[in-house]
Amino acid sequence: MSKDQPLSWAEFERVEMRVGTVVSAEPFPEARNPSYRLVIDFGELGERKTSAQITDKYSPEELVGRQVIAVVNFPPKQIASMMSECLVLGGMEGKLITLLRPDEVVANGTRVG
Repeated sequence: MSKDQPLSWAEFERVEMRVGTVVSAEPFPEARNPSYRLVIDFGELGERKTSAQITDKYSPEELVGRQVIAVVNFPPKQIASMMSECLVLGGMEGKLITLLRPDEVVANGTRVG
């Protein structure tokens, strides 16, 4: 399937986008590009680790406690010394990423659709 081909409704429904709260954020010097190692609480789904190249816009201190939206049903992916278990979503303007989040606090694990 090419990027120009429309996504079917059934394909979209398979993407598990969930709201979670960042419980820890720290520099990830082993990553190829400047990144943070994040641990995100997805409620009943548990905590998941990921790497995010968001060091140009965010500090670790402002990430902890912030709700984010992530895809949680991709297969785990090895990133340097860590196995990434989700993909945090954001708007991309060149290399600058602005994280997506809900307007109001919602329960961790809430499905986005």
